[in-house]
Amino acid sequence: MQNDSGNAHPDASRDLLRHTVATLAYRANKTFHGASEDFAEFRTSETSRTPGEILAHMGDLFDWALSIAKGKQEWHDSPSLPWADGVKRFFAALEQFDAYLATEKPLAASAGKLFQGPVADALTHVGQIAMLRRLAGSPIRGENYFRAAVTAGRVGAEQAAPVREFD
Repeated sequence: MQNDSGNAHPDASRDLLRHTVATLAYRANKTFHGASEDFAEFRTSETSRTPGEILAHMGDLFDWALSIAKGKQEWHDSPSLPWADGVKRFFAALEQFDAYLATEKPLAASAGKLFQGPVADALTHVGQIAMLRRLAGSPIRGENYFRAAVTAGRVGAEQAAPVREFD
């Protein structure tokens, strides 16, 4: 399998995981961008998590993913931060995880296990935050994500502009 830069990596599953992480970054950025600071505290019921709490959990997921990849599973429950700080923390954790995946260092767990645990969980949470944006009166525009310019390694808050959005 060739990665987006055209280079073959000896571990195709690792390349696919990196592309998945880049896809997550693209979708998360779209979902987070333009949310007001008070969105972090939006709550649909007394027992539901706020977007800020979900975002903190997403950062924890990638701290955990990195610890799994390195063979030292550690979990921490982080508090909710102001929205902009939570977004920065999430992307920093995502960048650290992807940077490790980009090396030749061995993974202490398979790419499949890393996908099924922290990565898939984070994809679910991006969808939750997108739904909460709509419920809070600040929906995001739909997009043809197949056409999106997603590139392995581009996992920060700076993402390509949408190619084809719709209402």
